[in-house]
Amino acid sequence: MERIVEQTLLYDFYGELLTEHQKEIYEDHVLNDLSPSEIAGEHGITRQAAYDMIRRCNKILAGYERKLHLVEKFLRTKEKVSEIHLLAKSILDAVDQQQMKTEIRKIEQVSNGILEDL
Repeated sequence: MERIVEQTLLYDFYGELLTEHQKEIYEDHVLNDLSPSEIAGEHGITRQAAYDMIRRCNKILAGYERKLHLVEKFLRTKEKVSEIHLLAKSILDAVDQQQMKTEIRKIEQVSNGILEDL
């Protein structure tokens, strides 16, 4: 997964667990695309302090993901819903009853997988 997308997802799921100061620094870096030097200037801290805070937040958020797996579950569910969408489209495009039944069975299997993940 691309680093920025991963950081954004981790922040979306676990950002509220950071302190207010950590959130401000991390948002500036990940969401507002500011460098540690720019963050340092805005917050009145050193560039090194901004860099250390970003690294610390990355570790904290990754630690939550290792324990809770919410992002992983979200991505798996998103993939399965996408598969259901494609199967439903193929049912609409199906020409015979047997093909429709086969696609509906596939939808049932994928949706059962989602329910098991929840």
